[in-house]
Amino acid sequence: MIRRLPSGERRTRLRRRRCERGAVTAEMAVGLPVVGLVLGGALWGVVAVGVQLECVDAARVGARAAARGEPLEEVRRVVARAVPAGAVVLVSRDAELSRVTVSATIRPGSMALIPAVPIKADAVSATEPGVQEPPS
Repeated sequence: MIRRLPSGERRTRLRRRRCERGAVTAEMAVGLPVVGLVLGGALWGVVAVGVQLECVDAARVGARAAARGEPLEEVRRVVARAVPAGAVVLVSRDAELSRVTVSATIRPGSMALIPAVPIKADAVSATEPGVQEPPS
């Protein structure tokens, strides 16, 4: 059995439907840019972590090479090839320890609101016996 609504109640429901027209469009207009910003921030975080991993790997390779007795200039060249452009590579070696420090700053390309992120990685390795210290 179909129940008929009184005419006043029907009008109220029709008015309510008319007032809610466009509500989904307005919510999408606000929601989509927010989703875009969140995704952009997440991607920026992934890029920053990737650069951090590159710097850590390069510093480890450099520390092992310096500990084996490779010339320090060669160690700097090897590490500089593995890190982002503009990174600073510091290499030091003494009788006990070889240390490589890689510092880089990454900046977003088109997202000027996101600040630059400083990245730093250190690696230390025991210098092998018999490796000569560089002349001072």
